[in-house]
Amino acid sequence: MNDAVTTPHQATAQPAGPGAAGQPDRMRLHVVLPSESESMAAEEVVRLARTAEELGYAGVWLPDHLLPPGPYGRPPEGYGGVYEALTTLGYLAAATERITLGTSVLIAPLREPLLLARQSATLARLSGGRFVLGVGVGWQRYEFDAAGVGFGERGARTDRALRLVRHLHTGAGGRYDDGQVAFDERAVFAPVPKEPVPFLIGGNSDAALRRAAEFGGHWQGVGLTPGRFAERAAEVAQRAAARGTRVAAGTRIGWDGPDRTPADVTAEVAAWERAGAADLAVWFGAAGRGFADRMRALAEGTGVADGRIAC
Repeated sequence: MNDAVTTPHQATAQPAGPGAAGQPDRMRLHVVLPSESESMAAEEVVRLARTAEELGYAGVWLPDHLLPPGPYGRPPEGYGGVYEALTTLGYLAAATERITLGTSVLIAPLREPLLLARQSATLARLSGGRFVLGVGVGWQRYEFDAAGVGFGERGARTDRALRLVRHLHTGAGGRYDDGQVAFDERAVFAPVPKEPVPFLIGGNSDAALRRAAEFGGHWQGVGLTPGRFAERAAEVAQRAAARGTRVAAGTRIGWDGPDRTPADVTAEVAAWERAGAADLAVWFGAAGRGFADRMRALAEGTGVADGRIAC
């Protein structure tokens, strides 16, 4: 990695590599913000994002569910995403200065792709290039049925959406036709980001690994053991090398109560770094129930600074 990065986002948007002393860069540590309670005040989301920035975390992330068939609340029984992710991240862009802002993850096939391209480009402009578009294909059939979107088409719809976003974000222009979206040379797209918005691809399937390798950027495994994560991360790296792209592999974990100590979670963080994770995102539970305290305790336990753990 080039040590002369100009913004923290540039640092977090690149795969881990050798540091200034020729040693591998340490793992980046992120925060998954709480978005499971309808009663949580918007000011609380801002406060937690600012605290994460002050503590030295690399990024803050928000989940996405448009119309779940069950209550918002603690996963896996509940769903995240009370606050619509892209709208909220625009709000947080104005309230923060350095920290990366992203979705973990947006259900891409349920979003209109032209609008998604505009929203993500606008977020990149509003945040000064700090936005990462994390996407997944979704898994809850009820949401697809409610939206009138074929559940079996979600992978193909995701691929088309990402290719369209990348096409427009590179200022490619000209004629375009992917079988669903089509336009000619009269079409005007703005704002064009200075750099295409980075993608984070969530999921453990072969299709998710292929998608991450095609577009580069980030891959986020979910619910894997460190050993299995290492195997899948190696597969992503091989696929990316064959395509000439680079992918930073990461995952996310939860710490939402007193049943685990800061030392326990700090040890788990270290285990994920040993498994080769370049990024680790942590959900600290519901807002107002010790989220900020646990976030601060983990920052102290890992020595996180400028986005990376130190111990």
